[in-house]
Amino acid sequence: MSLLVLLQDVVQAAVDLAPLAKLGAALAAGIVTFGAGLGISRIASSALESSARQPEIAGKAQTSMLISAAFIEGVSLFALVVCLLIGIA
Repeated sequence: MSLLVLLQDVVQAAVDLAPLAKLGAALAAGIVTFGAGLGISRIASSALESSARQPEIAGKAQTSMLISAAFIEGVSLFALVVCLLIGIA
């Protein structure tokens, strides 16, 4: 009987914390977006700086920058979808 009461208390605590989970998901979505923007801007800054120092590798630097930015964007989109799913549930 005490196990049943304990399980009911756990379920009630989870229901009481549901708004905090939504707040956490919203904060995580903001952090993901900020991190992706910061990462892509640092990649672009480094690529432009390397192109300014060595103009002959500008094409290779731009290609590497675009591939890296696409990977960052893909990971951040996946993380954002996970945050949204947590927020909706």
